[in-house]
Amino acid sequence: MVGKIYISCNVARAIVLGSLLLFISCKTKNEQGANDVGVDKQHYSIGSFGYDREFLSEHYKNLIVLENGESSILISPELQGRVMTSTANGNEGKSFGWINHDLIASGEKKEHFNPTGGEERFWLGPEGGQYALYFEKDSKFEFDNWYVPKELDTEAFNLVESSEKQALFEREMKLVNYTGATFELKVQRNIKLLDKEEASGILGLPIPETVNMVGFSSENSLTNLGQESWDKKSGLLSIWILSMFNSSDQTTIIVPFRKGDEDYLGNKVTDDYFGKIPKERLQVSDSVLFFKADGKERGKIGISPQRALPVLGSYDAKNKVLTIAKFSLPEGVTDYVNSMWELQEFPLSGDAVNAYNDGPLEGGGQLGPFYELESSSPALDLKSNERSTHVHQTFHFIGDEGELDKLAMEILGVSIKNISGQ
Repeated sequence: MVGKIYISCNVARAIVLGSLLLFISCKTKNEQGANDVGVDKQHYSIGSFGYDREFLSEHYKNLIVLENGESSILISPELQGRVMTSTANGNEGKSFGWINHDLIASGEKKEHFNPTGGEERFWLGPEGGQYALYFEKDSKFEFDNWYVPKELDTEAFNLVESSEKQALFEREMKLVNYTGATFELKVQRNIKLLDKEEASGILGLPIPETVNMVGFSSENSLTNLGQESWDKKSGLLSIWILSMFNSSDQTTIIVPFRKGDEDYLGNKVTDDYFGKIPKERLQVSDSVLFFKADGKERGKIGISPQRALPVLGSYDAKNKVLTIAKFSLPEGVTDYVNSMWELQEFPLSGDAVNAYNDGPLEGGGQLGPFYELESSSPALDLKSNERSTHVHQTFHFIGDEGELDKLAMEILGVSIKNISGQ
């Protein structure tokens, strides 16, 4: 979640909108793009993939649905190739992405940021500091001066090509940071729906037949289109992936990290982005932390590249859903952009991994409730025409708690019992 945002928004579920459900027939770039095929209107329950699919088809054009049996993901080209939501159990199944139905239904365009939600979106760092992309030159680091670049907020990415299991988007843009440095760049997002065999290869373990799963990968690339190299003097950019999920009273975020002496590896976790997180909400051991994801108290944590591991997750004990995020984490690289809202002494001392729990805002109201799992690339010192890629993969597993326990132990190093006890 972005740092120190104060947005008042009353969250309410929109009523079921009568509509023709649009299926997406994927086509190549030599054809006309996504082909909308109408089907009979259905009435799905709130919280289901079918409900969100119908709702979003009322408000966005050319939605793309990648499907493999009961597993599906829904992507919006209008929202920067954003994965809006997914399901492991078809249209009647649980919709995993948090969607701001209230804001979308209103048609309102906000000045600073349009928090429409979505299960996985593309952003760029840094947010704050002397190399910020979200503040104009010499402005104070206050919310009134904070603006998400329109290219990352309200403007569409171009669909290059798509198939039944994959969709490629790209967008060229020119951005100016706080120091006045200009960045000409091209963003590419290649989103792929993953089956169990592919998930097993990525995670390094078999996925039980009795466990339902949806998984997808996003390969996010940044190319320097300018004539000059990007360097530390003018500021560097990073690829920043944020995933928004529905919170509950029985959901816990799990973040494993490197065990070791703080004199050598530094602090285990940064937990004071929005004020210190109470101990009853954040339990930290030698090599893993548990962070309550109930959407009732705003808080954000960060793990440094010295401590980070290329995985984090969450467990919803009520619905028996294990969520895993796996991502690129180059070995030995420690320069990550710092997004704190201040002129920074160490602008490359940022986090590689973040997690956020939503809660009431100081000014009243609440955006969510939701929680976020986030990953970032290192700071990118790209030469002219050089390209770098950050991969972020998301998996949801639903099934017997014993089978989920085995997956949690293998992937996160913790037992479901330990997670549920937090």
